[in-house]
Amino acid sequence: MQITFQAVHFTADQKLKDYISDKLQKLVKFYPKIIQATVYLKLENSGQVRDKVIEVKMNIPGHTLISTNSDKSFEASFDDSLENIKRQLKKAHDKEVASR
Repeated sequence: MQITFQAVHFTADQKLKDYISDKLQKLVKFYPKIIQATVYLKLENSGQVRDKVIEVKMNIPGHTLISTNSDKSFEASFDDSLENIKRQLKKAHDKEVASR
């Protein structure tokens, strides 16, 4: 699976990228045909505490799965998005198995 990072308005450190990459690589267990994942890291200056936004776009054959989340830290935001993507992958996998 190819993973691409886009950091908007800042430069993401390698430790954060490694954390996200490791977690995304584990999703292959739920759906082995993942083609690509794009992770958008954004900082929003809305005056609120929840200003770290992560958007995960995942391409699988025939579909694009998207999850967006914001939280106090990128790690917490990503963990919430990861659960959402995991749920979508399981659903796509179940549909594929049922249609066989």
